Amino acid sequence: MKRENSRIFWSCRRRVHWIGSSCPLAIIACYRGRWSLDAGRRSYQRPSTTLRVARGERRSKIDRPLRPPFERPAAPAVLIPLVIGCGLLMQGLEGTAIATALPTMARALGESPVRLNLAISAYMLSVAVCIPISGWMANRFGARNVFCLAMALFALASALCGLSTSLPQLLAARVLQGVAGALMTPVGRVVILRATPRDQVVKAMSILTVPAVLGPILGPLIGGAIVEAASWRWIFFLSAPVGLTGLIAAILIIPDLPREPAGPLDLRGLALAGGGVAALVIALGEVGHSSWPPGVIVGLAALGGASLLAYVKHARSAPAPILDLSLLRLLPMNVAIFGGGVWRVAMGASPLLLVLLLQVGFGLSPLRSGAISFAGAMGSLLMKGSATSLLRRHGFRRVLIVNAALTGILLADIGLFRASTPHALIFVLLLLGGFFRSLQFTALASLCYADVPDRALGSASALASMTQELAQSLGVALAALTLQSLLALRHGAAFTARDISISFFVVGGLSLLSIPLFRRLPAGAGDALSGRSALTAAAEG
Repeated sequence: MKRENSRIFWSCRRRVHWIGSSCPLAIIACYRGRWSLDAGRRSYQRPSTTLRVARGERRSKIDRPLRPPFERPAAPAVLIPLVIGCGLLMQGLEGTAIATALPTMARALGESPVRLNLAISAYMLSVAVCIPISGWMANRFGARNVFCLAMALFALASALCGLSTSLPQLLAARVLQGVAGALMTPVGRVVILRATPRDQVVKAMSILTVPAVLGPILGPLIGGAIVEAASWRWIFFLSAPVGLTGLIAAILIIPDLPREPAGPLDLRGLALAGGGVAALVIALGEVGHSSWPPGVIVGLAALGGASLLAYVKHARSAPAPILDLSLLRLLPMNVAIFGGGVWRVAMGASPLLLVLLLQVGFGLSPLRSGAISFAGAMGSLLMKGSATSLLRRHGFRRVLIVNAALTGILLADIGLFRASTPHALIFVLLLLGGFFRSLQFTALASLCYADVPDRALGSASALASMTQELAQSLGVALAALTLQSLLALRHGAAFTARDISISFFVVGGLSLLSIPLFRRLPAGAGDALSGRSALTAAAEG
């Protein structure tokens, strides 16, 4: 009898993955019964009375039905997305804060700002190269393990960036940061998708998108405040404890998810896909700058495009390609990648244009400009509780179509702003824009995995992250190219508010171009993710 109880105790204790397992009540629960794992939730089960009597145990008061000693919170619905979002917030804050502090960092390290821009390029390059391998690593080593490794590497790299005394040291630390960032985002999505019940995916994604949106908005404010009040090194030093806190939370909260079969590493595919994306991202990042000759930028972009075309041909014959392009045959993912890609290009251009409009066009200070831009972050926070109900009531197809139109109109409206426009009106319109933009991000992030089988989640997440990285770079390049073209047409020497306003009209129109792609979705696409019944979707369609 003691041997049987001991076997039950140690078997159950191995399955409890959170800090509560160390408390006496949890140990008693494991000893007297067992914990069962069902879709990320743990429920207490007592051995049946019949089984206990069959083993010869004496009936007593304890045989009466008991409540569980304690109930674990619904981690997949709230806690896990918050932990994953901690990493995304850290990335977004640091990435945009560095751009603000670049001149100060250049003076401290004895370099020119143009040369120190390599620190940003090094990060983008390592992210682009390593994104394709993230799915394979999640399957091979476990999504939870890889995410924790990425958090630890990012925190370590942040500390090394803060300790750097020369440009080569900073570049090496930024490359390490890029590797960690390339693993953190796609693998974090895999963790959420595997740990969350299907009908709660939209809720989890809505929580995840909040820090992803907050980071780029708060980064310039925090970076500017740190540079003025302290040293630029604290931009990196503050990320280290945040990363360590997120690492501890990930270890305690994220369950040890089952691994999926992983084939041999596709080194040729990794070189083609990673190299192609890296070349395109770097080339697009230089559009609008005078640091590189135009011929070099065009040549690098052509090289990246040729590399990606070579990968498409390679993926058709490879037994286990690093990125499974056959997933694009799934209509929800196809629409989310291509329709969402067009829409994301427009969204990628808007932050740069908004900063230029407020600071260059209207002459506002960086602090005042940042305070007005914060309206978009507030809109994203307000959306958090509405995404699930809106998608459940109206369905993905209708929400994506209407939202693409609303975000396009709101972007074009920004082009109508003038220096005399009341700041309160600007704030309200940016608040609405942040709400609908965050809703669209949530819908696209969820729809992408609607029909993807569990075994392919890693590859699907890597493919989605790669296309999002390209769309972001294309958006920034589109904004810079539009401004440069308008400047050349009027033979001007500097941008004006009119140039920036016209650019907003262009990106607003681009958002509207995504509507025909979203119309390809059937009425009931993604209903399982939002909890909407297929019967309701069919009746409305």
